[in-house]
Amino acid sequence: HLARKGQSLRSGTIVDATLIAAPSSTKNADHARDPEMHQTRKGNQWYFGMKAHIGVDEFSGLVHHVHCTAANVADVTVTHALLHGKEDSVFGDSGYTGADKRQELRDCQAVFFIAA
Repeated sequence: HLARKGQSLRSGTIVDATLIAAPSSTKNADHARDPEMHQTRKGNQWYFGMKAHIGVDEFSGLVHHVHCTAANVADVTVTHALLHGKEDSVFGDSGYTGADKRQELRDCQAVFFIAA
């Protein structure tokens, strides 16, 4: 269906993650924090919440994978969940350094381009 519309997954995937903030307050009905939310630091700033990890087609901009985790999960650990498997190239920021050496990507033939 997508190919007929001129949209299809091609050879490259861009991977990235974004933080989704959650209230860290315990002033709620349960008087507790959400157990699935965690804190993380980005630069000198601390955040509480979760991350949305996203795999996007390099050419069309189509989002083909979304994987949600607690905020303290390292980006590189979910790289394999963001790939469709037919990539020849993967582009990411420094959070994906070493992705090409991870056990779960041992069969991946893609070349990884990681921004410094």
